[in-house]
Amino acid sequence: MWKIERKDGQTAGDQNQEINKQMATTLEVIRGLSQAAANVYDGVHDEKYSLDGEARKIGLFREEGDVITDSRVMDGFKIRFHGDKLIINYQYDCKLKHVHESGFEDEISQRLADIAKYLRSEYKKVTGNTITLTKDGDTDIMVEYVSRVRTSIKAYQCYKISGIGEVISARNEESRTVDSAIKDWLAIGKDKYPGTKKASNVKRKND
Repeated sequence: MWKIERKDGQTAGDQNQEINKQMATTLEVIRGLSQAAANVYDGVHDEKYSLDGEARKIGLFREEGDVITDSRVMDGFKIRFHGDKLIINYQYDCKLKHVHESGFEDEISQRLADIAKYLRSEYKKVTGNTITLTKDGDTDIMVEYVSRVRTSIKAYQCYKISGIGEVISARNEESRTVDSAIKDWLAIGKDKYPGTKKASNVKRKND
């Protein structure tokens, strides 16, 4: 009769089910946040131009004024994921004098906070579940010179996502191994790895 090894009071099958459940949960969270971000497009703040007739206020500068008839300042954002972190990238084109105004950095940080608040709210509408985004680190703001009048602002803020278990970082190099034969092959002709042989097709005297 087959015996299944138990670890920490669980069978191997139970552990695999938990891993699959965790992966499904992580994928659902990523899909939900991605859909919440995808629901933001120019004009969605006005029910007249929203595809589903529902106005969504995010807190962007471009929401001020009518989409068609008014001249507006353009800004926007996108999101990306890194492990259990959500990174919001915000871009804003403005006049140089706005950059020198008092409280400019706080205003940009507040825009990012408003975006995170919207994502939490829209995520609940999309999935029916709640999610917590915890601010992780300071806001990174970069001002790029365009002309003597205009500048381009790029800001980044990282948030830790609740509901996602342990995720292996893509930059985790501890698990990466290189076979010794490959190391020897790469080290041909080098003194760094003693014991490696010179290539048989090398006929030069100095080699």
